[in-house]
Amino acid sequence: MESSLIVFFVSLLAGTVRLATPILLPALGQIYTQRAGILNLGTEGTMLMGAVMGFITASVTGSLWLGILAGILAGMVYSLIMAWLSVTMKANQVIAGIGMNILSTGLAVYIYRLVFGIRSLPPSVDPFRTFEIPLLSSLPIVGTVFFKHNILVYLTYILILPLSYFILEMTTFGLKIKAVGENPRAADSKGVSVGLVRYLSVIIGGAYAGAGGAFMTIAYMNTFTEKIIGGFGFIAVSVVIFARFRPVGALFGALIFGMAQALQLRLQAQGIGIPSQFLLMLPYIMTIVALVIASKKAEFPSAYTIPYSRMER
Repeated sequence: MESSLIVFFVSLLAGTVRLATPILLPALGQIYTQRAGILNLGTEGTMLMGAVMGFITASVTGSLWLGILAGILAGMVYSLIMAWLSVTMKANQVIAGIGMNILSTGLAVYIYRLVFGIRSLPPSVDPFRTFEIPLLSSLPIVGTVFFKHNILVYLTYILILPLSYFILEMTTFGLKIKAVGENPRAADSKGVSVGLVRYLSVIIGGAYAGAGGAFMTIAYMNTFTEKIIGGFGFIAVSVVIFARFRPVGALFGALIFGMAQALQLRLQAQGIGIPSQFLLMLPYIMTIVALVIASKKAEFPSAYTIPYSRMER
């Protein structure tokens, strides 16, 4: 009994690290976007476009790395539409984001069927293989939890997370992003191009979301379905608020929601007497509860969701 309990928790923690990855990636990207004052609720749709383009590219070329690159580029291009709507056209960001999600649902399926048609058995790719780090992976418990994952998981935690922290917290560009989100008029008076910084922030957020979507299809599920993202984009947006727009906080938020996802999968695999519908609700219930709690204490950028126009006073 004790041995099976240990196996259960080790499997749960390893799944948490893995499932937190496609949440952490778009969440880090959305810190750029939201710090600049733009709320991109179209993250879900951006991830879906990254997922389909990443899968198609990996399937056609046979290269998983080209698939990741295609997912990133697809996320950047798709988020460019959101940047145009919110920055140039000064559209309502909530409505624009919802519209982007609706558009992506039809567009992703159309592109997928254009390439593969309708098949009884959906195509698949060989995903990134598990890379066991020598010596460390043989450690009891810790080795399985942290050191038996695919290369994208390691890159996210070891490279992308520290790099994002460095850019956002320790560079001039990160300072400009914060200035544009807090007081765009003051930033403009100092020679900072508010529109350019916001465009770049949204596009960077799209690149991260596209990478997260590609992760789902070629590093986790190894196939594509229209429901493959399953709310991860919305969870990523909520993680940013939960983290109070800080990269380190996003890490802990992603791990919490990753654990909720992993837990419902493990409980279903155990065949416990709880209806699967209730288990599937678990991550989203946690998202709502976390948002309610965190939003009361979150300090949003002063110009959050507010379009900027130099002509207005």
